[in-house]
Amino acid sequence: MTDILDDLAWRGLIAQSTDLDALRASLAKGPVTAYCGFDPTAPSLHVGNLVPLFTLARFQQAGNRAIGLVGGATGLIGDPGGRSTERALNPVEVVAEWVAKIRIQVERFLDLSDEARGVMVSNLDWTGRLSAIDFLRDVGKHFPVNRMLAREVVATRLAGEGLSYTEFSYQLLQSNDYAELYRRYGCTLQLGGSDQWGNITAGVDYIRRVEGAHVHALTVPLITKADGTKFGKTAGGAVWLNPEMTSPYAFYQFWLNADDRDIVKFLKIYSFRSREEIEELEKSVAERPFAREAQRALAEEFTTLLHGADELTNVVAASKALFGQGSLEELDAATLSAALAEVPFVKVAAVGLPYVDLMAESGLVESKSAARRAVKEGGAYLNNVKITDEAYVPSAEDLLQGRFMVLRRGKKSIGGVEVG
Repeated sequence: MTDILDDLAWRGLIAQSTDLDALRASLAKGPVTAYCGFDPTAPSLHVGNLVPLFTLARFQQAGNRAIGLVGGATGLIGDPGGRSTERALNPVEVVAEWVAKIRIQVERFLDLSDEARGVMVSNLDWTGRLSAIDFLRDVGKHFPVNRMLAREVVATRLAGEGLSYTEFSYQLLQSNDYAELYRRYGCTLQLGGSDQWGNITAGVDYIRRVEGAHVHALTVPLITKADGTKFGKTAGGAVWLNPEMTSPYAFYQFWLNADDRDIVKFLKIYSFRSREEIEELEKSVAERPFAREAQRALAEEFTTLLHGADELTNVVAASKALFGQGSLEELDAATLSAALAEVPFVKVAAVGLPYVDLMAESGLVESKSAARRAVKEGGAYLNNVKITDEAYVPSAEDLLQGRFMVLRRGKKSIGGVEVG
């Protein structure tokens, strides 16, 4: 049971802990019950949210019980952490819809086949029945206001635009969640991002005050990229788990295009491969970076885990076909549309524009003269067929799935056209 902490340390997944030695001792006595919470602030989780969720899954795989909590109650309130202004409150029915969607996503990464292995809960189940008087008497009296005011995020907000009582009370609600899970399931470990440290340790202290019990807290670091940009972001926004918000193709490409400086760190966080397997992939990054074996390994494993083996087959086929290594005609419309959404792209009302115009208007080349030059040099393709006539005008027969065309300049530069 103790190997999990050594593994997390090797993966760089321990940011803060109340007492690692005490936690190690608890793990040595037998399985512990751990939980991690996710608030419905959007209709989907994104890859940044998965760092604590994957950590919870690792605890479960090590033989412990996992509780996935979706914030049906706290999602109605809003956490002040990391925000400079008050969060806009979403309608109750919207939050309920998002709770249902996020619950499905969390369940995908946990084994819930047996309650002894894992359970899913919503904190609305107990918070919704809690009256204001009971909340103030039974919970609020255990939280010194001076200590809450000393929290950095609270002090920052009070020095700026201010903080409503609604968001100020969030820490109490999260602390009460931990206490409820302790009472109901014997939960003695809360996991979360390092930005949640104040809320989590408040829950540890609350349980000590009201239950006389010693429980644990462990946070994972916030992930950064080597180039300084925000992790989990692309030009199109966050990398979401919902395939309607981030297509399986875009998801696969995000990991396939990971910087060599980041990929080993990402493997340690997001792959369930063994240490030995990851160290072998680390060698390939150092010795054969051009092969991108580590990136491909993570892209394939993670896409399969999230979207399934069939979707992986589709996106790999699309990735190869776009670069002339497979048949574009065999790609379905959804996969083709998702793939072209990730490259320079133009929509036109109807066929009839010359090929060189399409190259320029898509942004694949900077001008029509550059497109003509690409044709002359033998580096211009339409649907993987070389174009040799500068005056070529694509027709309806060139459309894939009745509405798409794939443009390519050289071996690696792809563009797209959608007609209609």
